Amino acid sequence: MKLAVLKETNDHETRVSVTPDIAKSLVDAGFECLVEKGAGVSSYFEDKEYSDAGATIVDNPAALYADADVILKINAPNLDEIKSMKSGAVLMSFIFAVTNPELVDACAEAKISTFSMDAIPRISKAQSMDALSSQSNLGGYKSVILAANALGKVFPLLMTAAGTLKPSRVVIMGAGVAGLQAIATAKRLGAIVEVSDIRPEVKEQIKSLGGKFIEVDSDDAVETEGGYVKEVSEEFLKKQKEVVAQHVANADIVITTALIPGRKAPVLITEDMVKSMSFGSVILDMAVAQGGNCEVSEVHKTVVKHGVTIIGEANLPALLPLNASQLYAKNISTLLNHLADKDGFKWEMDEEITKGSLITHNGEKVHPTVLPKEEASTS
Repeated sequence: MKLAVLKETNDHETRVSVTPDIAKSLVDAGFECLVEKGAGVSSYFEDKEYSDAGATIVDNPAALYADADVILKINAPNLDEIKSMKSGAVLMSFIFAVTNPELVDACAEAKISTFSMDAIPRISKAQSMDALSSQSNLGGYKSVILAANALGKVFPLLMTAAGTLKPSRVVIMGAGVAGLQAIATAKRLGAIVEVSDIRPEVKEQIKSLGGKFIEVDSDDAVETEGGYVKEVSEEFLKKQKEVVAQHVANADIVITTALIPGRKAPVLITEDMVKSMSFGSVILDMAVAQGGNCEVSEVHKTVVKHGVTIIGEANLPALLPLNASQLYAKNISTLLNHLADKDGFKWEMDEEITKGSLITHNGEKVHPTVLPKEEASTS
């Protein structure tokens, strides 16, 4: 099978879906690897590294789309790119199907089979394919580095001849993969770290990393599924805001990571809460691309409001393109090798990784999240 590695065209994107090392492993496994010229340059991988690995460099992306059996990308293609793919091709990338219905419809109409990297089930045997986790892990690390750089004070307690400098106080909202890495990074830098999460079961993980769990009474309307928060009541969110408001007011840095799949990110930091923070404090909103956890954050912008610096970087992993590409390439190649060999895909439709990540196939939408409710309940 011919695999196509395309140069990402989204704004602020620097990653590449396949690195030279992974290209070599795919070529060794019998795949033909075609790489668009310059695809890896923003991730610090030169074309020569790909050609030395056995890949073929192609200067015409349209030809790649038209010829490839499998398209390997990070971001989902646009509608014109989908039209350029040959019928029966397989697309593997982030899709975010629930929030991209037009894309899903276009893939079905073009008879493109799509495996969504954000829909990999969170089970033990799929951990090495979990691109959301690998990228969120890096995002959590980078969030602390960016926030620390914007803060006008040090993180650790420093006792000097000129006086003692108090440690910075960091509040992290959300203890998923990104939040846990942010906790670990902030603690390594010497900060006092307080953490809010609506799932009481993460308390021990937070404590094990040196963070202090901000207690909020549990709520029956908090539903989790596959490690993600699925549904939260408005009453609970209101209660959470009241509890964390004082912690936010005393914080030097607040990092928010809360997301609900398929829905707008919940607002956790209101403008009034921003006003309550000390002059020179910092907020980093990791959910800004999905509407934002902070009421006044702006996508891809760093702004100062009410004396508080608010960082709205929407693609944190792309700020670490070399490492982010290395991890993503391993994720996507592991998934590919699980689903197929050099001669074709297995199409084991009841196998849980296939069933969990396949969005469209043979001109039909097949994933429960994109089917009408009555069809999803019987699938």
